[in-house]
Amino acid sequence: MGKIIQVGMADFKIAKAPDKLMTAGLGSCIGICIYDKAVKVGALAHIMLPSSKQVKKSHNKAKFADTAIEMVLEELRKNGTNRSRLLAKIAGGAQMFNFSGSSDIIKIGERNSLAVEQNLQKEGIKLLAKDTGGNHGRTLIFSPETGDLIVRIIGRGERVI
Repeated sequence: MGKIIQVGMADFKIAKAPDKLMTAGLGSCIGICIYDKAVKVGALAHIMLPSSKQVKKSHNKAKFADTAIEMVLEELRKNGTNRSRLLAKIAGGAQMFNFSGSSDIIKIGERNSLAVEQNLQKEGIKLLAKDTGGNHGRTLIFSPETGDLIVRIIGRGERVI
């Protein structure tokens, strides 16, 4: 049956089947699932911000799209995955609050989504599915065994991507 491994905010974890990974409280944050279906190993990162380059003190590399993806890829390699088989799914990136004006700086969910997609592309990781945007929080449960990502939205049920 396997266990469910909790992933906190600005954190990431690796799991091997039959274990699953879970993160809750994704608003503007993004959950990034990267996995190798052949060896049934995957990772879930819960990132908060698009780029470590915009922050002076960025001690926690799991907090940012650019550095979290680099760390996840290294840990997956150490756990026997093959880079050419890695696939990704993402969810989150909501706009949780309405602000007057149209400044991009406050559109953190949208900026996070774009940064994650750009960094996956830069690393050559194929993005299979995404559930991003909107104005609702999400909880994610990811299975490295099947590649299924369950996205739960309060009051709206769940779907598998």
